[in-house]
Amino acid sequence: MLEVSIIVPCYNQAEYLDEALQSLYDQTYTKWECIIVNDGSPDNTEAIAQKWEVKDPRFTYLYKENGGVSSARNLGIENAKGEFIVTLDADDKYEATFIEKALTVLLNNDEVGIVSSWGIYFMEDKQFQVYKSIGKSITDFLFHNAAIGTSLFRKECWEKAGGYDENPRNGYEDWEFYIRVCKLGWKVHIIEEVLFFYRQHVVSRSTGMNLVDKETKKYIYMKHKDVYFMHYEELIDRFLTASDLEKKEINKFKYTIDYKIGAALLKPLRSLKWFLLKKIFK
Repeated sequence: MLEVSIIVPCYNQAEYLDEALQSLYDQTYTKWECIIVNDGSPDNTEAIAQKWEVKDPRFTYLYKENGGVSSARNLGIENAKGEFIVTLDADDKYEATFIEKALTVLLNNDEVGIVSSWGIYFMEDKQFQVYKSIGKSITDFLFHNAAIGTSLFRKECWEKAGGYDENPRNGYEDWEFYIRVCKLGWKVHIIEEVLFFYRQHVVSRSTGMNLVDKETKKYIYMKHKDVYFMHYEELIDRFLTASDLEKKEINKFKYTIDYKIGAALLKPLRSLKWFLLKKIFK
């Protein structure tokens, strides 16, 4: 059996870590190691990780100063013995057959570098909204992450792509990594089953990330402008479609009762404004 290395970066998620690690412990594929990387977390991540080290020697604990999820993953992979890498955030979890099924896909398809699956969002004990990824090649990943962020991939992909980019600290590290792997010629395979559970928080990392969404996307577009030049027509189509949708939303709002009432209420004030301006600048 081939060895798989699972990398679990942790920062302020100790309360969920047991669930994440239990989902790995329950995997039907058993030839793996798990490297838990404490990214300078101030909570009790270390105590929980060390408990699992005692429970099962396949678990290893590493500590580093805080540097972000990409640097934590890179450190874990640098220390990994496996030929294949699995990533898992400390607050998420896998279905028990994920590694077995994903590894089977990789071993039977030389052109595939990354395997992901469908996922489902959950909060506490409630599940909702299945996420069905569609990514296969570079064109699928041009404008959004077309695969779940956690996946199983060849360590060779990580090595040849140069690891995770540690510069953007505000998310999209998986999307940017997948773009580089696809640029090298590998494909992404999506298992059409719900094998991943993505925990939702009242305020999640992705929610906060929306504040710097434009800046991070621009970083990715500029870093990979060679790809976007090659797909210039798709870029223009995307821009025009987004522009049309924005106009439709604006026009749709103009016909709402709220807009009409607001416009009617403001009309006298606008007339007064122009009257006063004329008086001032007469």
